[in-house]
Amino acid sequence: MNFAGSKTKNRRISRGFLILFMSLIALIELFPLVWLVDFSLAKSGDLFASNILIAPNPPQWQNYVTAFIDGKVLHYLCNSLVVNTITVVATIFISLMVAYACTRMRWKMNRTVMNILLLGMMIPIHATLLPNFLIYNKVGMIDTVFALLIPYIAFSLPQGIFIMASFLESVPRALEESALIDGCGVYRIIFEIVLPITKPPIITIAIMTFLNNWNEFIMAMTYLTSDTWRTLPFSVLQFQGQYASNYAVQFAVMALTALPALIVYILLNEQITKGIVVGAVKG
Repeated sequence: MNFAGSKTKNRRISRGFLILFMSLIALIELFPLVWLVDFSLAKSGDLFASNILIAPNPPQWQNYVTAFIDGKVLHYLCNSLVVNTITVVATIFISLMVAYACTRMRWKMNRTVMNILLLGMMIPIHATLLPNFLIYNKVGMIDTVFALLIPYIAFSLPQGIFIMASFLESVPRALEESALIDGCGVYRIIFEIVLPITKPPIITIAIMTFLNNWNEFIMAMTYLTSDTWRTLPFSVLQFQGQYASNYAVQFAVMALTALPALIVYILLNEQITKGIVVGAVKG
């Protein structure tokens, strides 16, 4: 009997079923996005049609023009970019410092402090919505950019510290020890030796922090009372009326809001995987 041929055939069948199964999962995951784009090109009344998907005839491209102009997309987009850029940079900087201090320096209770910081991964960001609001209201921080930056950075740090610490644990200490013998200070070691070799986790932290905070709406809705620092998801509210809403344009706004995050994920999703697994096996 040809056991090798039978084994190869079974492997091909298993691979075929795996590809079919993963393709089905991919279609299920992509369907909401397809549905969103489909109805963003339709008329508002078409949303109440009995069909799951429709063929807009003709496509209402004007919905996107209206969404961009009347939805203040450019203003809100700039606010989102500013808030997310500051959040990403601060998260990377603090994560690097804390991870280095807890994994490379010897001091009392360093592991305990690390574990306490990582407990933040178990706390949902919106669990602090009401306490934060009361504190911000007392100190006059309502409707300021710091009302968003503080919780965004705070709840991005546990994940960032975990990824950075996992990577540093896999890096040999020889380079740092050599630099220390040559007279380098701790900050020079961090920024001239450690920082260049931590590119994979830095990219991963940047992407995941950006994606986690880009579409956040509940905190922004609670803490911001004017358009000064409102972020991109607020564009949807521009087309919501008391008795009626322009649903098609709202769908167009949501498509525009999701586009930057989608582009970032498509272009850099491989970096996310590399950054997470690179520290999984210690060298």
